[in-house]
Amino acid sequence: MTLDQTQFRPASARPAHGTVANAVEAAGPQVWEDMTVEVALSVMAAARTGHLVVCDEDGLGTGMVTWAGLRAVHDGSGYSDRIRLRDIADEHDNAPSVLASSR
Repeated sequence: MTLDQTQFRPASARPAHGTVANAVEAAGPQVWEDMTVEVALSVMAAARTGHLVVCDEDGLGTGMVTWAGLRAVHDGSGYSDRIRLRDIADEHDNAPSVLASSR
């Protein structure tokens, strides 16, 4: 995954009606579930934001990651540079609230 695959949507692309998924999609820079924690931290730093919206392969928002949550995973004893955002979504015991689901 490269940084050029990060998707930014203009404000005009936001739907007028509100759902939780729409709110997550409109909440900030978007990245894909297969992005590594390391790359997500780099994207977050480049975007100068404290969170990223995580999207599935269809571009639908599935959750959000925060700087603090990703740093906790990165600094954890079980960290590997191969850990992807979708991997930490299921690790509720090891990384609580790292990927806040919108589903």
